[in-house]
Amino acid sequence: MNKINTRIKRTLVTAGLASSVALLNAVEQPKEGVKNNPLLTHSALLFAAPDFSCIHETDYLPALKAAIQAQRKAIKRIVDNKQRPTFANTIVAYEESGRLLDHVSSVFFCLTGADKTDVIAKTEKEIIPQLTDLENEITFNAKLFSRIKYVYDRERATLKGEDRKLLDEIYKQFVRSGALLSADKKARMEQINKRIAELQQQWGTMLPDATNHAAVWVDNKDELKGLSEADIAQCRKDAERRGGKAPYCIVIVNTTQQAILTHLENRDLRRRVFEASLHRADGTGAFNTYPIVVEIAKLRAEKAELMGHKNYAAYSLERTMAKTPDNVYAFLKQLIAAYRPKAEAETRAIEDFARRSEGQDFRLQPYDRFYYSAKMKQAQYRFAEDDVKPYFNIDSVLVNGVFYAAQRAYGLTFKERKDIPTYHKDMRVFEVFDKDKRPLALWYCDYFRRPTKRGGAWMSSFSKQSKWRKQQPIIYNVCNYAKAPEGQPTLLTWDEVTTMFHEFGHALHGILSDCKYNMLSGTAVARDFVEMPSQFNEFFATVPEVFNHYARHTKTGQPMPEDLKEKMLKAINFQPAYALGENLAATCLDMAWAMLPAKNVPTAGQAAAFDREALREIGLLDVQVPPRYATSYFNHVWGGGYAAGYYSYLWTEVLADNIASCFAKRGALNPEVGQDFRKKVLSRGNTKDLMQTFTDFTGLKTPDVSALMKARGM
Repeated sequence: MNKINTRIKRTLVTAGLASSVALLNAVEQPKEGVKNNPLLTHSALLFAAPDFSCIHETDYLPALKAAIQAQRKAIKRIVDNKQRPTFANTIVAYEESGRLLDHVSSVFFCLTGADKTDVIAKTEKEIIPQLTDLENEITFNAKLFSRIKYVYDRERATLKGEDRKLLDEIYKQFVRSGALLSADKKARMEQINKRIAELQQQWGTMLPDATNHAAVWVDNKDELKGLSEADIAQCRKDAERRGGKAPYCIVIVNTTQQAILTHLENRDLRRRVFEASLHRADGTGAFNTYPIVVEIAKLRAEKAELMGHKNYAAYSLERTMAKTPDNVYAFLKQLIAAYRPKAEAETRAIEDFARRSEGQDFRLQPYDRFYYSAKMKQAQYRFAEDDVKPYFNIDSVLVNGVFYAAQRAYGLTFKERKDIPTYHKDMRVFEVFDKDKRPLALWYCDYFRRPTKRGGAWMSSFSKQSKWRKQQPIIYNVCNYAKAPEGQPTLLTWDEVTTMFHEFGHALHGILSDCKYNMLSGTAVARDFVEMPSQFNEFFATVPEVFNHYARHTKTGQPMPEDLKEKMLKAINFQPAYALGENLAATCLDMAWAMLPAKNVPTAGQAAAFDREALREIGLLDVQVPPRYATSYFNHVWGGGYAAGYYSYLWTEVLADNIASCFAKRGALNPEVGQDFRKKVLSRGNTKDLMQTFTDFTGLKTPDVSALMKARGM
């Protein structure tokens, strides 16, 4: 899950609108593009869901502009209020000031990631500077902050629970954004914020274009030997969608290694695919992201220095569970020490295996690793991914797996709503009911890849749960699965199965939220906690009762045979060091850039060398185990909100493993355990200290790092 890291664009993850009618009083109507704009009128759909049947691409820009003006007026009313500042007339009023903008931007920014057409891209280019200007206006509004500070200084001691937490979050948000800086430093901070927003927008356009451009064209079907007929058909379909430069096209996905390398017998084609992936955005010309990277890195470092920190990592980590760079590195070094000897042993074993068929002179290359590792796994376990794919029909995984686990653990049920419009025909919508049959939420899924969608998988919301706003959550998941040709079932790999469970874990964090304020609800938690519910939800994919319920042959409906199931489950942790190593390498690249003072940030031409040296210094420079994301296409860091935060995937995996142990001991599908987890963790959002939230359920005072190595079979 990716987050946007500016305060105004918290609307991407804190969106909501129970009823927009009252809010529209602040919008001067009629104006061109505003009168009768469906984004600015109350939706009659369930929970006021966005009515995509009447929303047009041209509606977003005027609606966003109107919503920006609405928030400006709401902020002015707070500032001009002659009454003494109070929690109600200042803090709650501020929380509600962006409600219309929350609603409109949540819908719009969904499309910038999932269906970025030319019109949406043009709108984004125009609106980002305006949102940044609004953010700066609010952040550095001295009169507004003086009212907030007045309440913080005088009322905090008397407030309790979520009221105090809301006050704390708003006050600290302003302070971290520079509200206490001198006038000249505030002015510079405004410039930095604006430029970073512009650069991230450029990144968001360049990287998908670069990834699409990196696709590998194939002239002859013989070169695709090793692929299944379904995969070859997909390559033909992808070629047609991209203009037909050749009969077949291998699309590059977001990570460095490409799953298709597991099957390609043609070594030169494997090399071409790997190099296309690795160098998609570091070449010359239109698709070199390094100039963006180094400028963002400098600006972030300068921002941190303005705020009194040595580097961006220290600034960024201040409000996480980890707290400091030293704590993050201590955590990482524990894992690196355990990882390195196992990784070296894995590489030797794969090369030795390959030499049995290729000769003693064979030298394993990174583009060979997946291919020979898969053959080695097949020889050891008599198992291949294609053996199990027929048992992972996407519809069965969703309904009989993901939904079934949520029903057994939390009492939820799901009803498809084909009457609710979506922004793309491939999407599906489900109404979610609580254990007492009460309507609880809407959940959308957009699973299939297309050229207008960025890579990866994520969760966000059209509307967040809020008791204050009387609004129900409207949550969505986006993935990038290859859609089968018409008339054929879409079959998933095991990795794709776990991705579906993972992203639905994020969705549950939003669906089961039970908080008073929009700003605190659902996934509005620190980065090194937000991935825990999703990583934990992967646990259910292998719970025997759940697995046997969804893993059924797409043609016969028969469950996966026990011997095949046993082989697959044993093979999950085959050579586990690689997956850990690619994650550690990406994490350490992220930290290395974030630890730099502004004066030490390398030039664009030095960026690749800086990466190599950073990995060498920490002991992770290994051509056989490249970073999961190289710096030039590390969207989490340069396009999203995970700068100095990618470690959180490993950190939260530890939390998730600790929680899975609790479930395993008390009953994986025991509804009492599920309800306990729901009550103490999933429903709480950011309403209390997150370490305490973790402790409340597990009983552990600190996370047990050894659980990760055990869970990964290491």
